[in-house]
Amino acid sequence: MKVSELQKKLNLDVLTNKDYEDRDVLGCYIGDLLSHVMGKAGQGDAWITIMNNINIVAVASLTESACIILCEGVSADEKVIEKADSEEIVILKSELSSYQLAVEISKML
Repeated sequence: MKVSELQKKLNLDVLTNKDYEDRDVLGCYIGDLLSHVMGKAGQGDAWITIMNNINIVAVASLTESACIILCEGVSADEKVIEKADSEEIVILKSELSSYQLAVEISKML
């Protein structure tokens, strides 16, 4: 499944540029401790988190995450979005909890 398909099916808000939404989503990872995410998230994972600082972009790039999904209505400020766009990292937003998102993503994979 592509990030763009995930976004449409889950009705997620796109916070970053839409030109690079066609990465493959291969799994899902939930985590808010960045050092733990760096060691555990897999390539192609949709990373679900409430963390919204600029470091999420670096971690998503390092782990080769398919996208970042900010859950529970958390948003990102303009500097985070600009950095994500410069690194071609897709940031999505949802009102759902991390659990609800993970359940829905697992049904789609």
